[in-house]
Amino acid sequence: MSTMIKTEKLSFTYPAEDGGQQETSALREVDLEIKKGSFVTILGHNGSGKSTLAKHMNAVLLPTGGKVWVEGMDTANPVLLLEIRRRIGMVFQNPDNQIVANVVEEDVAFAPENLGVPSAEIRKRVDDALEAVGMTEYARHAPHLLSGGQKQRVAIAGVIAMEPACIVLDESTAMLDPVGRREVLDTVHKLNRERGITVVLITHHMNEAEEADRVIVMDDGRIALDGTPKEVFTQVEPLRTMGLTVPDTVDLLDRLRKDGLDVPLDALTVDECAAAITAALAKN
Repeated sequence: MSTMIKTEKLSFTYPAEDGGQQETSALREVDLEIKKGSFVTILGHNGSGKSTLAKHMNAVLLPTGGKVWVEGMDTANPVLLLEIRRRIGMVFQNPDNQIVANVVEEDVAFAPENLGVPSAEIRKRVDDALEAVGMTEYARHAPHLLSGGQKQRVAIAGVIAMEPACIVLDESTAMLDPVGRREVLDTVHKLNRERGITVVLITHHMNEAEEADRVIVMDDGRIALDGTPKEVFTQVEPLRTMGLTVPDTVDLLDRLRKDGLDVPLDALTVDECAAAITAALAKN
């Protein structure tokens, strides 16, 4: 698998705000490589650096130290900025801040129109993007009448219409109810699985990370843990020390272990958890 995004000793410091506050170091020499076609979840408490890292992936922010490359393109090179942002689509926390038109299909068409894409190609891209996120029947609807999850799917469709190689979702489920979160997660997993689009999901919801290929945990501007979901979520005490919870299944298994039941910690799904508990009880 070739490399989608790479950082080398990436550091970033927010300047002091008016009033004399000190500079804030948000990222500290982060080395990271994300492969094309992968699904990566980045976790961390508020202030851990995860959203700052996300904003470096399509040059919303530029490093104060180190380097970031997108498919080999240096994000600090202004000549490459437009192409980098074509390759990396960003979906932010509040979909209302990304929706700019009064009709869904017009909103999805907005970015390709601004890129000078021919009209016939725009029509094709809009139809394709709305179908990909399951919103075709809402093409002529007003976005403000949609649910939060539907709005976020429209925002994702707008990104898909740019034909990116990677989608970065920066806390894009944070303002949604459980139904809306599931809608968005199902959509991005489908895009990753069926279209090979690289997905980077920034979140503080542990359960959203269970289906990822890889989980990265940020703490104090550094990568604290990095591995498969099972490798990361079995690190119960380090996660709690960083102020993070663990998935509900792992929490239950951890409590049962402390009560003397010999169960593994790497059963993430409900079915795996139930099977692990049943097997442990059968041994007693």
